[in-house]
Amino acid sequence: MERHEMEAFLTLAEELHFRRTSERLGLAQGRVSQTIRKLERHIGAPLFERTSRKVTLTPVGERLRDDLLPAYQQMRRALADAAAAARGTRGVLRVGYSSPMAAELLLKAADELSVRCPGSEVRIREIQLSDPLGPIRSGQVHLQVTELPVDEPDLAVGPVVITEDRRLLVHRDHPFARSATVTLEDLAATTLITFAAPPYWQEFHCPRQTPSGRPVPHLVAGNWQEAAAMVGAGRGVTFASARAEQYHARPDTVWLPFPHLPRIEYAPVWPRDGRTPLVEAFLQILKPVK
Repeated sequence: MERHEMEAFLTLAEELHFRRTSERLGLAQGRVSQTIRKLERHIGAPLFERTSRKVTLTPVGERLRDDLLPAYQQMRRALADAAAAARGTRGVLRVGYSSPMAAELLLKAADELSVRCPGSEVRIREIQLSDPLGPIRSGQVHLQVTELPVDEPDLAVGPVVITEDRRLLVHRDHPFARSATVTLEDLAATTLITFAAPPYWQEFHCPRQTPSGRPVPHLVAGNWQEAAAMVGAGRGVTFASARAEQYHARPDTVWLPFPHLPRIEYAPVWPRDGRTPLVEAFLQILKPVK
């Protein structure tokens, strides 16, 4: 039995309808009928009962379907595995994230990659804001979804996949918590908790001066959990994306709207010389969160 005969028979055995079978196979309906008749002549018995109302399998057809289907599915898996190996899309892809929102996005993409690229595996890990680019430069991850901006000559940046409103986190007893609005100028009256990130990232997210030129005191945290604890202890304020409150809300902390700085954006980042077929396949799956 040739492959096209096997596909025609198994598709018709599933659909039990010649028109739908021809549409699925992309063949003319007459071609499907011709293939089935040829197969029946070869076997020496009808495989289908045909009437003007319906198509059903004969007992011989049912037995052939049950015997052929496992072998056909195994053949398709083998072909898919071979194609994946040829494309270089087998193996482990290590992916980093810097926020729980990004982790959810990556887990969904990992499930899709396993379907599209049999033999692939995605392992994800959290990237600390105290060393946001260290793991990708050392090869600990092949790709990461992280806060922008990233402006490094050795790293490529993909399209934005998450965009979030900005929030200012303050202790519940902080004067800002009782203010109708908090502006950039007000930051001079407090301490802004930030991270050991590149200077351009610091300036984008945590300005050192107000618009009038007043200095904004800074305090560096080792990671996000430490920054949240420092806010809860009344040692300063910090910024976060709005949806992060779902994961990091605390009874001692108030999340205030802060539209005076750009919204926080997240995008995939990878080494410029590291866009492997597996990285490429994963990037094609990542879609912006609506």
